Amino acid sequence: MPPGLGRGKRGSIMAVRAWPIWGLPRGLRTYIILVLLADLLAIGLAAQVGLGSGRDLALLAVLVACDAATIEVYRRAGENAGVIKEVYGVWELPVAILLPPVYALLVPILRVTLAQWRIRQFPVHRRAFTAAVIGLAYGAASLTFHTVTGSPLASAAAPGNNTSVWILAVAVAGILQWGINTGMMLPAFKASDPAVRIRGIVLAREAVRNDVAEVCVAVLVTFAIAIDPLTIVFALPFAMLLQRSLRHAQLVNASRIDSKTGLLNAGTWEREAAVEIARAVRTRTPLALALVDIDHFKGVNDTFGHLTGDRALKAIARTFRIFLREYDLIGRFGGEEFALLLPHTQALDAHGIAERIREHIATSPLDVGDLPEGRHVRVTVSIGVAALGAPWDAGTQITDLLAAADRALYGAKRAGRDQVCVVSDNAVVSSPEQVSRLGPV
Repeated sequence: MPPGLGRGKRGSIMAVRAWPIWGLPRGLRTYIILVLLADLLAIGLAAQVGLGSGRDLALLAVLVACDAATIEVYRRAGENAGVIKEVYGVWELPVAILLPPVYALLVPILRVTLAQWRIRQFPVHRRAFTAAVIGLAYGAASLTFHTVTGSPLASAAAPGNNTSVWILAVAVAGILQWGINTGMMLPAFKASDPAVRIRGIVLAREAVRNDVAEVCVAVLVTFAIAIDPLTIVFALPFAMLLQRSLRHAQLVNASRIDSKTGLLNAGTWEREAAVEIARAVRTRTPLALALVDIDHFKGVNDTFGHLTGDRALKAIARTFRIFLREYDLIGRFGGEEFALLLPHTQALDAHGIAERIREHIATSPLDVGDLPEGRHVRVTVSIGVAALGAPWDAGTQITDLLAAADRALYGAKRAGRDQVCVVSDNAVVSSPEQVSRLGPV
């Protein structure tokens, strides 16, 4: 073998080994590869059904153009790094219903390729996985629709006299597509971040509302196109309006979130915590509030740099999600301080939760990405806890609990840091035995 050819082959192997997918956890990497292979197999099988007529290809071109137009109109807004919510289903469900199934599998590939080029560069394996999941979901939707209506796979049955059945079949296919797409995405989310809250991804009120609206519009557009493809011209403004509504929801959500950690920002946390505290006082239910401060965090920034410091904050935020419940409020108060609100939690239970958080952080190096071998970021936290309990003071406000938790935090710092202290009746204690004897704030 000529020397140059050998070096070229080794270079190609090294380039493949450098792909980001190999750095993923083994289970996640295997799952992604299996999904990609399943999508390729499905494309091969669907291609054997046929590619349709010239009219089908013309309709495909128009629907793909609408997909592209949606990307171009909103590309300046960009995509977020997490779950990307768009209205492409308005154009892609008609592809799955009205055209041969191979296009339901191929169109998502065209769309994510254009998004990679025009909007934002993501790792190729992430784009490919997204396209495969969406394609398989639309492929299943296409198969379901044709099975329900009894029409051949190579063509779509016109609504005809069974309009109600036809529309219901499209709706079932759209809902099935959403379910399969979501179900196949969730294992990847969970494997990449075990602390991720599935409820926040799938069942958040605003997300569900937008998903329902998208499916409904997609069903209407599919029905209109089946009657007359010219209706695409009139459907485009409705899709853009839906997209604008979705963008508004994203902006509203972003205004509530701290950009570095993904937790509630200070203003939002205070507003929502005030409501919870008022409810707890009114209903005479226990509640606890904890302030968490990272000890000597300036040293992390000085030693490793501010970028690593930001990653450390994200790692701490992930730790909170591991130990806290879905309805607990977690916020970043600024700098290296966090606030936790724990509804339906007595002082002793709050102390136990805070102690588990403190111990986990103290004994585990933070996941901050690549560092030189042998170097790890380790920090400790001091936690101050204040709790409501019987007898309830009708005048208790969030400022009272914050002030009490701050006194407890100061006590933890004064005791040597890496401590959990609880305050009640103006006493600051740290042992579970002492906490169990405390009264309310």
